[in-house]
Amino acid sequence: MSHRLERQEPAAGAVLAAHGMHAGYPGQPNVLDCVQVAITAGQRLAVLGPNGTGKTTLLRCLSGAHKPSAGQVLFDDAALRHSRARLNAHRQQVQLVLQDPDDQLFSADVRRDVSFGPMNLGLSESEVRARVDESLDLLGIAALADRPVHHLSYGQRKRVAIAGATAMRPRVLLLDEPTAGLDAHGHALLLAALDRLEAAGTTVVLSTHDVDLAWRWADEVALVTNGQVRQEPMAKVLSDTAALSGASMATPWPVALMHQMGCSIDPAAPPRTAADVAAVLNSRRSRGL
Repeated sequence: MSHRLERQEPAAGAVLAAHGMHAGYPGQPNVLDCVQVAITAGQRLAVLGPNGTGKTTLLRCLSGAHKPSAGQVLFDDAALRHSRARLNAHRQQVQLVLQDPDDQLFSADVRRDVSFGPMNLGLSESEVRARVDESLDLLGIAALADRPVHHLSYGQRKRVAIAGATAMRPRVLLLDEPTAGLDAHGHALLLAALDRLEAAGTTVVLSTHDVDLAWRWADEVALVTNGQVRQEPMAKVLSDTAALSGASMATPWPVALMHQMGCSIDPAAPPRTAADVAAVLNSRRSRGL
């Protein structure tokens, strides 16, 4: 039997939010049920849940790619309207990058692919070139500008797809499972690219089923389960082992280790890395605890 999560109102001043949002598909009408989500500028939000729980549907609704059956998507407190003009304006501010880069890459080479969106804005050739160069540099793939897309590795194609979105200079970038299918090196390169995007002023939201990634990266977590979304500070959600188990999610390794050692977790300063955990344990040892 499913249990509805406590209703939460979107935070005041959120740049992008969902309010009382229901969404689904023919034959599956209740993928999301009265969902509340709020994204604040500069906040790292990880949308967490197992495959098939509605993470992608949530991102598609926030981007305007999927129309909710009820409720609202709000950008700067204004409701999104699904007219052609309003959607075009929304997508200049909110960009979605799908999990499989091959769903979004179609040009012969990297530069032409990344330039597609800015060109459709009617910008001058010099402005398009500047945006493309800026995006390739932010994603760390400037050296790939003239490479054929089909000659790139999977991780490189993922970064090209993200570069195409960032060339639109959105305020919010929604990434669906951006680290899925990457090896450790590709994973590190992608996260470093996200750091550069954030430093340039883009708010990044990513969906994942990787609790360790969410623990290390996120400020807040939106846990998707049974059509509901629980959004709270990262350490509060990911230290709740009962909620994670109910959502068929594992416990992040720092939480499991700290609990095994009888240590409480400071939600204001959670140990993100192995070095952080070691520092906490060494501090306890030095105090004879």
